[in-house]
Amino acid sequence: MDVLMRIPLLSGWFPSLLAATVVVCLALVAALPEPRRSGTTPGKGSASSAATIAAATIAAGAIGYAVVWFLSDVVMAFGVSVGWMVMTVVAATVSLVAFALITIRRSRSARRVVAIMLVPLVVLTCATSINMVYGEYTTVGSALGFNPYPMLDSSSISRPVMSVRQWRLLAAHDELHGALASHGIVRTVHIPATKSGFQTRMATVYLPPAALSATPPRLPVMVLLAGQPGSPTRLMAAGKIAAIMDEYAAHHDGLAPIVVSPDQNGAFTHNSLCADTSVYGEAETYLTTDVPRWIRDTLPVSTSSSQWLIGGFSQGGTCSVQIGPAHPKIFGSIFAASTEIAPSDGSRKRTIDRFFNGDEKAFDAHVPTAIIARHSPSSQTLMMVSGEWDADARSNQARIAKAAKAAGMRVTVMISRRSGHDWHTVINGLVPVVDDFGHRTGLGASTWSASRDDQISIITGSGQ
Repeated sequence: MDVLMRIPLLSGWFPSLLAATVVVCLALVAALPEPRRSGTTPGKGSASSAATIAAATIAAGAIGYAVVWFLSDVVMAFGVSVGWMVMTVVAATVSLVAFALITIRRSRSARRVVAIMLVPLVVLTCATSINMVYGEYTTVGSALGFNPYPMLDSSSISRPVMSVRQWRLLAAHDELHGALASHGIVRTVHIPATKSGFQTRMATVYLPPAALSATPPRLPVMVLLAGQPGSPTRLMAAGKIAAIMDEYAAHHDGLAPIVVSPDQNGAFTHNSLCADTSVYGEAETYLTTDVPRWIRDTLPVSTSSSQWLIGGFSQGGTCSVQIGPAHPKIFGSIFAASTEIAPSDGSRKRTIDRFFNGDEKAFDAHVPTAIIARHSPSSQTLMMVSGEWDADARSNQARIAKAAKAAGMRVTVMISRRSGHDWHTVINGLVPVVDDFGHRTGLGASTWSASRDDQISIITGSGQ
């Protein structure tokens, strides 16, 4: 079972096998002979039949593309545009399914059997291809909701005994006591909602090698929030947090930020807006009181706001540009990937009516640009990334960045090349964010360069 749960979905043998199987089935359908029906003229009937099937297949694909475009870009049924790549995948899928169904109806031979097999294979390949576009589920286990991370044993985590500067001096002289772990660990943990009473799912935590030492330093911390729908487990896996942080730690004496991903929504279908409301409870209080308290009491972290970052993807990114600017005494840095311009649970009117009892002023108080202006001037650092193919997110981050610059923030705006509203954008943006945050918090010299990274382009920024 464990082997099954670890089957990769984003690359490797499984997606390739699916695609190859579909190609083989299509080839068999084309190559296998079909017994000629009585009364038909050889050649003439088959040519007419082929033309009919081709026309129907193309028409089905065009209809499929149009329907998805209408739902995505006109009705906005998914909250964001799914992008042309997903639309193309769906169109191709509808075409192939239509071809298979026509073949099933018209055939009475082995071609019919192969066409029947083709339908579920095409649908599964479609789902896998869309997942590859978004980078959402990394393995079969993650798609089935399997949590690969064991529970954190907090008793095994030592309290910090030195500064990062002292750690680096010891490392420079090869005087670190005890063997340093070769990589960090990811663990699951329950963060109690002591003050807020907010109902949450389990959180996840990444601890770098330095945090696993018997004499750890006071490390910086990144509080990262998944999108909605989403979960802390998905953020760790889809965001490749462990791989990114381990790579950083490998070049910085085992030092890297501790990453904590709390649950800001409470359930897969909930959107708390990261606000204290009567709908889902006190999500903001949970994120700004309960979570920081647990982190300070449990993990070897610095308590200075300059060493704390809040960030996230999509709805989690929107939360970060709400919570961060409103609580500068907790978070000195903010990271937003593919952010919305305002918290949203459907239309603006629905959101205001449901969460704020129709009070527009109460809603406006939770809009990031308004929060930034209200807490101006600010010395915080804001780093934002959106996908090249995500026009809405690019527009949103431009407007938020303008407000942040006006408030005096240090602002960096990035575009992730060849990606959209997906985890590829998050991963591409996290690499320079971790490098910049690590440099500013004293973990080590900056090693990332925009000129050497073909995944990211800097639109505007400083200190890069």
